[in-house]
Amino acid sequence: MGFALSDMQLSSSAFEQGGTIPTKHTGEGEDVSPPLEWTNAPQDAQSFAVICHDPDAPLVSPGTYGFVHWVLYNVPASTTSVAEGTGEGTAGQTDFGKVGYGGPMPPEGHGTHHYFFWVLALDNQPNLPEGLTLWELLEKVEPNVLGMNRLVGTYERA
Repeated sequence: MGFALSDMQLSSSAFEQGGTIPTKHTGEGEDVSPPLEWTNAPQDAQSFAVICHDPDAPLVSPGTYGFVHWVLYNVPASTTSVAEGTGEGTAGQTDFGKVGYGGPMPPEGHGTHHYFFWVLALDNQPNLPEGLTLWELLEKVEPNVLGMNRLVGTYERA
C-alpha cells in the first residue's frame, strides 16, 4: 500500500481532531504522551508504529523538514491503543536528541503549530532496535505499511 491514508481511524481522549493539545502533553506541562486509540486496522496487521511530527517547525535539513516529537514502533498487533505516558513498544529518537516522547513546544511568538500523530499498520513484526529516528524507521517499514491515518492537534506556546 505504501504511504496512503486508509480506513484506520486515530483518536485521543485528550483532544479532538484539529483541537488544542492540553498543556499536560507539552514541553510546558508534564511532557507526557497523550492517550491514542485506533480502529479499523487492516486484518493482516502484525504490528503498529506511532509517530508525532510538527511540519510547522522552522527546520529544514537535507531530506527532512519539521520537528519529530515521537517515534514508537514494535507495537504488537493485539494493541488498539496506547495509554497516556505509554511504555508500550520500542521508543525511537526525537529531534530533541532523546529517546521517547517530547511534547509540543514551538518557539515563542511562532504562532499555532499543527502536530500530526500518525499510526501505521505493518504487515510484519520488524523487531527494530531502540533509538531509530523517524527517517530511519520510515526507510525500514515503508514496504510493509498496510494502512495508516492521522490525528492532528494544535498548540501555541504561551
